[in-house]
Amino acid sequence: MPRRRLLLLAPIALSAVGCVPQEKYDDLLNAYRAEERQVVQSQAELDAMRQNESMLRGQLQKAVTDLDRAMSQLEDQNGEISQLRDDFEAMLETVSGLDAGPLPADLNAALVRLASQNDLLEFDERTGMLRFSSDLTFDLGSTTLNPAAKQAIGALAGILETEDALAFEIRVVGHTDNMPISRPETRAKHPTNMHLSTHRAIAVRDALVDDGIAPNRVQVAGYGEFRPVAENGKRGSATNRRVEIFLTPMPAIVEIVDAVSVEVVESPAVEEVEPLK
Repeated sequence: MPRRRLLLLAPIALSAVGCVPQEKYDDLLNAYRAEERQVVQSQAELDAMRQNESMLRGQLQKAVTDLDRAMSQLEDQNGEISQLRDDFEAMLETVSGLDAGPLPADLNAALVRLASQNDLLEFDERTGMLRFSSDLTFDLGSTTLNPAAKQAIGALAGILETEDALAFEIRVVGHTDNMPISRPETRAKHPTNMHLSTHRAIAVRDALVDDGIAPNRVQVAGYGEFRPVAENGKRGSATNRRVEIFLTPMPAIVEIVDAVSVEVVESPAVEEVEPLK
């Protein structure tokens, strides 16, 4: 280096000018050597920094590449998720459009026709429930079916005896509004709305059985005013006064076999023997 040459030439120059004290010469030489060591160390540190910088640049470039790849994969996944969502919504719309109820198609169609021909009867295809309006089925406070109701129940019994319907049992449920029973003659037969609702369900059940429905297929219940489907006003609600019929899968039934009479043959009398003690 130029500076090193300058320092090497310094003793010669000093000798040419004159004698330099040894102590001063040694100080200058030590200072030079210290500075030389500092230069070498600085160069090593600079080389190390450049090597670290190169390594960091490589790591940064790899991180950028990985990020680009991850972003591309995320876009692909988002596209797949969006496609799956669209497919699911399309399937849901298709299933909703089917509007399939719990009953076989032929049985469902027959009940729809029956309801369309009777003002006192409604049919909910979604739940498979039939609903008789009590106001059109019974007189006030009565459990006696009027002629129109008897005719509708007769037609219903015919449908419930078809092959598709034989797999279902029949649950008849009576309901009332919240108006208390006030007429003494009605209260004598039906003390509460619970009684009246149950007795009306029994009346419908008896009519079905009279029209050919097997008794072991029919069950009855009454909830009185405790399961309204509409708000009761000052005079109750005609909507809440109803008899509902539900068709549910028929459980397995064990048939009861009639007892067979067995002739008992008396054995000849045996002389009693005193038992051993």
